[in-house]
Amino acid sequence: MNAHKPTPDKEAIALLPEFERLGLDRITLVCTGAQARQAQDQLGKAQAWGFDTESKPTFKVGESSDGPHILQLSTLERAWVFQLHEPECRRVAGELLALGGVSKAGFGLGDDRKRIVHKLGIEPQGILELNTIFRERGYRKDMGVKGAVAVLFNQRFIKSKKAATSNWANARLSEAQLVYAANDAYAAIRVWQALDL
Repeated sequence: MNAHKPTPDKEAIALLPEFERLGLDRITLVCTGAQARQAQDQLGKAQAWGFDTESKPTFKVGESSDGPHILQLSTLERAWVFQLHEPECRRVAGELLALGGVSKAGFGLGDDRKRIVHKLGIEPQGILELNTIFRERGYRKDMGVKGAVAVLFNQRFIKSKKAATSNWANARLSEAQLVYAANDAYAAIRVWQALDL
């Protein structure tokens, strides 16, 4: 029986050095069919991707989201942020997620999966919930991206609350939104690599 391994708390994580995130020079916004096909070619060269989605937040009781509004996929070198309001981007995003033989690693993906099936009409393949791996390795607490980065790299992953709750359905995403979204996927692929999966 595995002894339970401790997960660092907020206070401990706050003292760690910052995790080096991808800058805008390594993030591609995908909002046309041509860009989506270019991204597909680049992503096709990797055996695993960091993966996440963002949906416009809902604030009213009973209001349901028509998300995801964006899909983020990342390799160890760069990340792509697909805007899903554009039909061709949505189609290519669906093809990428339905592709077998590629691990798509991320955190808290249960909700993402349901929304993808609903919005893109595909069953995503190769989805790897990283939290499950940490549980199998003896971590009792739910492991999100911040905890995983702290445990594996002894670094602090910065997440902007403002970006998290911003409108992801906007036709024009801000630089802060792009950096936030891309790095969620980038951190996931870095964690995947460090876990030696």
